[in-house]
Amino acid sequence: MQDFKKLLVWQKSIQLVINTYKATSSFPSEERFGLTNQIRRAVISISNNIAEGCGRFSQKDLVHFLQMSLGSTNEIENCLIISQALDFMAEEVFNNLLNKTQKLEKC
Repeated sequence: MQDFKKLLVWQKSIQLVINTYKATSSFPSEERFGLTNQIRRAVISISNNIAEGCGRFSQKDLVHFLQMSLGSTNEIENCLIISQALDFMAEEVFNNLLNKTQKLEKC
């Protein structure tokens, strides 16, 4: 069992949550239960899965949860592309979040 709070990947995932919540707060209100909700759930699942994996007792379980986190980063990337295509976020915000997401995938 590991202390997930000490992991750089978990720390970066929390920063991505904060940045994503701020970026999605300006999405259209009709997206509150659509894309906004999907993006927020996916970004939170990254850090949740890291934390849960660290609480498991086998390396195999940890790897499984880290793989689920990686899947969530891909989901975020896809949702960001859709959001930008729909003009829900400025180009600079999109590029910043996409960059942070891609860096997180490499941790």
